[in-house]
Amino acid sequence: MTVSSKVGPDLLEKHVRSSRLLHTAYNVFTRDREVQELWKMSNVNAVSRLLYNDHGPVHAKIVAGSALEIFDMLVSRGVEPSTLADKTAGSIEEAKLVVMLGAFLHDIGNSVHRIYHEYVGALLSIDILNRLLPEILGGNHPYLYTIRQEILHTIYATSMDAEALTVEAGVVKIGDGTDMAEGRARYPYKRGKSDIHALSALSIKKVQLGQGVARPVKISVFMDDRAGFFQVEKILLPKINGTRISKYVEVEAIVQRNGREEKVRITP
Repeated sequence: MTVSSKVGPDLLEKHVRSSRLLHTAYNVFTRDREVQELWKMSNVNAVSRLLYNDHGPVHAKIVAGSALEIFDMLVSRGVEPSTLADKTAGSIEEAKLVVMLGAFLHDIGNSVHRIYHEYVGALLSIDILNRLLPEILGGNHPYLYTIRQEILHTIYATSMDAEALTVEAGVVKIGDGTDMAEGRARYPYKRGKSDIHALSALSIKKVQLGQGVARPVKISVFMDDRAGFFQVEKILLPKINGTRISKYVEVEAIVQRNGREEKVRITP
């Protein structure tokens, strides 16, 4: 029986509980004043000023949990993390650290402006990582700087215009696209405005991650109106296709309405 995991804030907790390194990093980052303030300012710009959807701490944690779940599913099916293949990290746990911290920091560039926020976020993250990574890994850790660079790549590669060159960056980019349930869709829409963006965002009820039929990962998107396909086509599929792990992922859209269910399998 295939077990599916619902994308949401609780998914990260499972991964943090199972790893001492992730638990340490989680506590260091979520308690850090600068990280907290940049998350806050990201939502000041995105939500308060632009009237867009959440880009703050809740989104960061949802993306981290989803990305780590996808990462574990790929590794369990024999996919080698890029950081291990290229010797830029020393263990699976350190590869997961790249994933989690990349997810945590991927949207902090919104604290400056929405435009080019992935590029700005990578630049802002340099000082943060220089300050906090030694606390997590130790100042003499042999992979301290290569892990930093892998995290920066992960942040930058969440841009639609940048290819994610690593497995780690790929799962974060895809994880970013899975935070779309109950109006949290990643295609920005103006709150209070009735258009296809808002209608499609509100149509998606939940997203689940599970084992695919022909591929290691299946992303199931449940919606109550076909308008939800807009979010899948405009955000999720381009995010998947902007990685080097698209061949491992399949998407299934499930429209549940008036007691009927329609399934559409989509292969990126």
